Amino acid sequence: MNSTNNVLGESLELCSCKPKTGYFRDGYCRTAGIDMGKHTICAVMTEDFLTFTETSGNDLSTPRPEFDFPGLKPGDRWCLCALRWKEAWLAGCAPLVVLESCEESALESVPLEVLKMYATTS
Repeated sequence: MNSTNNVLGESLELCSCKPKTGYFRDGYCRTAGIDMGKHTICAVMTEDFLTFTETSGNDLSTPRPEFDFPGLKPGDRWCLCALRWKEAWLAGCAPLVVLESCEESALESVPLEVLKMYATTS
């Protein structure tokens, strides 16, 4: 289902350029066969989610200059792996999502009805 459409069936919109996100670091939450994590959900970071993902083995808060990664803070938009977002949802700490910026293939892992419950426009 890889495409340039979002979960609403419209054209995929930019998630973030500051910080630059996406598997391809082009600001879009789109995927391709080489993206094993399927970075398709545009999420707005929260302290709860950042703590959750760090304790789950993926520290997104600490800057990693060697990878040109500034570290994330609450309010930043970031393309998350669909299964990591689902894991956070099941644990009760899923961040909000920007539906217009979530690639439609995210629906393979998370139902649209669930994503809509966490929708934001910020």
